[in-house]
Amino acid sequence: MSVLLVAGSPSEHSRSAALLDAVQQRLQLRGVEVERLHIRDLSPQALLLADFSHPSVVHATALVARAKAIVVATPVYKAAYSGVLKVFLDLLPQTAFKTKHVLPLATGGSPHHMLALDYALRPVLQALGAAHILPGIYATDSQVVVLPEGGYQVLPEIAVRLDESVNVLIAEALREIPSVAGRFAPVPFAQVRCSV
Repeated sequence: MSVLLVAGSPSEHSRSAALLDAVQQRLQLRGVEVERLHIRDLSPQALLLADFSHPSVVHATALVARAKAIVVATPVYKAAYSGVLKVFLDLLPQTAFKTKHVLPLATGGSPHHMLALDYALRPVLQALGAAHILPGIYATDSQVVVLPEGGYQVLPEIAVRLDESVNVLIAEALREIPSVAGRFAPVPFAQVRCSV
């Protein structure tokens, strides 16, 4: 199984990227293959002009296509997810998340914006056909603190929620649903009986 971590912050170092780092560590400890996509590294012109054929967009779309599960992290600005994440999601095919399990993560200055996950991001993930969207994790600035040396530390209450979400993500994405053909013997049409 491969999990794609999508960094939706316009900044190279951010609290939302720190959440992705924490998820990546947990996945790798479980032996899960992880790939990372920094939307800020894609061609800005290609994103804004919807250039589907640009090599950076083609590569990013291919990463999404081959992932079994996706973790999307974004800062919340003005009660919604980031603009760079928005333009990227707009470039994806309508069913880009079909059959995929998605874990949304967000950070913001205060708890007042936590509903941005449910009211802004979740509908877009559903529109992209996500098979299962896990309950999102929202962390405030006080829950992902800046360290003196410049890194970030995720506080224990968020770390526990990340542990739980990663466990659910792995369990859901790895769960194999047996095919109907494998569970039942074929029945010839002539043998089908219907009563009204």
